[in-house]
Formats: sequence, C-alpha cells, structure tokens
Amino acid sequence: MPIYAVKTTVNQEQAVANLIERAIRGRKDHGVRAILVPDDLKGYVLIEAEKPDAIEEAIQHIPHARSLVRGETSLSEIEHFLTPKPSITGITEGSIVEIISGPLKGERARVKRVDEIKEEVTIELFDAVVPIPITVRGDSVKLLSREEEEK
Repeated sequence: MPIYAVKTTVNQEQAVANLIERAIRGRKDHGVRAILVPDDLKGYVLIEAEKPDAIEEAIQHIPHARSLVRGETSLSEIEHFLTPKPSITGITEGSIVEIISGPLKGERARVKRVDEIKEEVTIELFDAVVPIPITVRGDSVKLLSREEEEK
C-alpha cells in the first residue's frame, strides 16, 4: 500500500496527525491504514492509504496541515524512521556527560563503563567528595565531550 506525505507546520506534526485521525474516523471507506509522525522528520506526517483522495479531503479544514506532497513513497524508503536508535550512541568510556533527568539533573560526570545491551552507562560525578560509580539509563545523560580517560 502506498504511503503519502502531508506537509505541516513544524512542531505541529502530532496535532495534525490527531486531527486527521479524528476526521477520517467517522467514514467507512476512508482507506487509511496508518498514520506516522517520525521524530526525525520535521514538518511532515506520513500516511499509509489506498488513495490520496481521502487524505486531501481530510486535511482541507485542518489547521497547520499545509498540503499533500505529490507522489507516493514505499515502506522501504521510510524504513529508517521505524527502527529505534540506541540511546547511548556516541558515548564511550572517558566521555564527559551531563545528567538530564532524575534527582542528579544538571550534574556533570565522566563515563566509566558503557553497557550497550542494557543501554546503561556507569558514571562518576565530578562534584562528589568520594567518587562512587552510579549506573543510569543511557537516555538520562547527554554527551558533552568525548575525552579520553585520564591515566
């Protein structure tokens, strides 16, 4: 089944997708199979549908929905939007990170160990009196710099 792109106002993609879903919900033969809002694709909503007519009709009265992009795409072209990226990509031992969630939010630390399977990192805080290793989820830290571990 072909996939169509709807051009939207940037940062309004989820709102547009919700409104399209509401607009087509009441119709019996709308032909829409799925609506996708990829995080990496700003300003667009992807819709899997039999024909573009139902989509064009649905977006006519939806705010922030600009237009239907001409042509169609296939699943193979958007497949990279569907595969999740590991949260610890780019973080290595010795990297400097900042904690971005939890009770230690805002603290800076050095990475001591990276567990790619569990997507966790073991860190030591810079401002701690006694360096205690703390294991946190990879999405709880933000990479600041990739420095080699001091020896």
